[in-house]
Amino acid sequence: MTGSYPRVVVTGLGAVTPVGNNIPDMWQALLEGKSGAGKISTFDPSRFTTHIAAEVKGFDPKDFIPVKESRRMERFTQLAVTAAQEAFKDSGIDMNKENPFEAGVLIGSGIGSLSIVEETHSIYLEKGPEKFTPFMIPLLIINMAAGWVSILLGLKGPNLAVVTACATGTHAIGEAYRMIQHNQAKIMVAGGTESCITPLGIGGFCALKALSRRNDDPKAASRPFDKERDGFVMGEGAGVVVLEELEHARARGAKIYAEVAGYALNGDAFHMTAPRPDGEGAAHCMNLALKDARMKPEDIQYINAHGTSTELNDKIETLAIKTVFKDQAKKVQVNSTKSMMGHTLGAAGGIEFAVCCLSLKEQVLHPTINLTHPDPECDLDYVPHAARKTKIEACASNSLGFGGHNTTIVLKKFKG
Repeated sequence: MTGSYPRVVVTGLGAVTPVGNNIPDMWQALLEGKSGAGKISTFDPSRFTTHIAAEVKGFDPKDFIPVKESRRMERFTQLAVTAAQEAFKDSGIDMNKENPFEAGVLIGSGIGSLSIVEETHSIYLEKGPEKFTPFMIPLLIINMAAGWVSILLGLKGPNLAVVTACATGTHAIGEAYRMIQHNQAKIMVAGGTESCITPLGIGGFCALKALSRRNDDPKAASRPFDKERDGFVMGEGAGVVVLEELEHARARGAKIYAEVAGYALNGDAFHMTAPRPDGEGAAHCMNLALKDARMKPEDIQYINAHGTSTELNDKIETLAIKTVFKDQAKKVQVNSTKSMMGHTLGAAGGIEFAVCCLSLKEQVLHPTINLTHPDPECDLDYVPHAARKTKIEACASNSLGFGGHNTTIVLKKFKG
């Protein structure tokens, strides 16, 4: 990088999650170490090996979206629109005072809608194709979350969706950051969304043997870095933020949560679902992000880990952190948001980016819960059990997706 790129800051946060349907409620629950996992309520899971998930609770889209528009959105889109509206309101941006062609959207999803596929296939078998809804395709496609946010907020700039499995949310925010750096926009609404706690979603991940089977104790099922971890808990939700070119934010007197300092992405080129055993890809990605931020490993005090609670991910991500931070590794504080809200797949990176912004602003880290049996191969400081007041100048967030997609984004405290 050169010094010629505009600086990019975070001016708005929004989220709908299994532990809170807005940013204040989510943040308070995370600090208190509350789990959002429980028995699946939307269908009978008894035929599956996993009966638990981390569902969004008490969410009525009609509270946030006009009824006509809401009916033309699948749940993953409703969650994204709700989080985006919260983030945009939080930013204080008034589109009546903005050039709409300088404000864009980049929101992705790992899977999009499975429920409309299930519903339409049932209609096909029972009544035939003439009974299909004409809205099936617009309901299904992943880019419609970004499309609806653009429509409802009046954003006519870059409009894009990315799909990189569990790395989607971080990629979306990172690519939106790049768009502002390259003067394609002054404002970007960016993040990820997911809602696939359905028979197909649960069944597919059960077949992969990726999900925890701790059905008798769901709140203890997501246990990143713990020796007794047995898979992830599927979650749902959305995390959306507003990124803004610094001088634009200053000119309108915006509050600033944090500054985006660096971003990188690469691929493992190894396996469909498993990370490289040596952690090379994740380590290289973290190094690239630090280089982009013009930082050294010792400049980072905190990492929001991908931390899924799967056997391979947790130990290999730990190994990658050790590779990058070397003697400093055990001084870096690491936590897993997924310990409380499960793995929200394409939404995870967006939610965890918002968590990093709040941690920088409040100078506090939420705990990694359920870490009761430390794994000898996972021997870093994972902020176990209780929130921690601390001093953070800069942090990184990792996301690692099926297909070997790795991405890291670096944030720092904003200093005028």
